Amino acid sequence: MSISEETMMFKRKRDKAPVAQTIREVCDALKARGYDPKDQLAGYLLSGDPTYITSFNDARNKIRQYERYELVEALLEHYLSTIRTES
Repeated sequence: MSISEETMMFKRKRDKAPVAQTIREVCDALKARGYDPKDQLAGYLLSGDPTYITSFNDARNKIRQYERYELVEALLEHYLSTIRTES
């Protein structure tokens, strides 16, 4: 049996929580630290600067699992579904 001399790389595939759950958890962490989630999320989504999101309760790492466009899509889908039911 021969053993390869090449370095093997192990990457653990993380399971992502649903986007809505992640946004809820991030908002809860922001509120717990005294921030306005709306302002902080807007700052993050517009700039891409992760320091808009607190690291409390691992919120920053949770939200960075997603591309910003994925977060915007989820927020828009939710918003559009709520305005459709109002009319």
